[in-house]
Amino acid sequence: MSQMFDAQRLRDWAFEPIRHRYSERDTMLYALSLGAGMDPCDEQALRLCYEDRLQALPTMAVVLAYPGFWAKNPATGINWVKLVHGEQQLHLHQVLPSAGEVLGYSRVTHVIDKGADKGALMISERKVCEANTGAVIATMTQTTFMRGDGGFTQRGQRSDDAPASRPAVPSRPPDMKHQLASRPESALLYRLMGDYNPLHADPAVAIAAGFKQPILHGLASFGIAARSLIESCAERNPAGLVDIGVRFSSPVYPGETLETSIWKLDEPGAYAFQTKVLERDLIVLSHGTARIAV
Repeated sequence: MSQMFDAQRLRDWAFEPIRHRYSERDTMLYALSLGAGMDPCDEQALRLCYEDRLQALPTMAVVLAYPGFWAKNPATGINWVKLVHGEQQLHLHQVLPSAGEVLGYSRVTHVIDKGADKGALMISERKVCEANTGAVIATMTQTTFMRGDGGFTQRGQRSDDAPASRPAVPSRPPDMKHQLASRPESALLYRLMGDYNPLHADPAVAIAAGFKQPILHGLASFGIAARSLIESCAERNPAGLVDIGVRFSSPVYPGETLETSIWKLDEPGAYAFQTKVLERDLIVLSHGTARIAV
């Protein structure tokens, strides 16, 4: 039986460091799950999925040293059935190697009450560090919408102040657009990165959840948008993307085409973006921001 929701218990949750060794094969599989290599003669894309001069996509950091679906632990008191991944931010402190051994350190930084009928927000942070030196490779911030756990301040618990909202994209037309198709089997490939939620593989589970078929992982859509930014703004060099953040608006079905609209901002190397599915003319990633090394 789950314990009663306790915001402070989440802030104090003890995460053990996660050691993760990944290989060039993992790096290639990650890129393939995001559609790289669909054109066998695209030499630049082959750098993502062929061992000759292999480069890792920076967004692969989100699957490294992941603590798993810990919110499902009854001791958290979270109504995990009603969890939704709301936002994701990734900052690269250095270039992600194509293979290596890392340590992941996770913590909950904020628990925010939105109201008994509006749910709550939990913000967690994960640092991925080189196992040998301790140098930080990437810092990730995830916002989780806990739809079933609002109103805890009415029981005398403390709520953290909410951070600033993600900025909306400019109202003017975008400076560029970039399209990438996802593979029909993309969710089956991406789940091999460690997220085995049957929602992404089992049609019966997906239909019971209200979808017509299994959906693509939100972080896979995040990675595909990052590929568009790298191709459009970083001269197709994965190491050029050093920061990216987004809000998840709607799910993607494997095989759909993602079009990313990109705006140049005043600060050098700064961009705003949003991504829609062409087949349904639906925004799936919104309030996107990115930084390219200059």
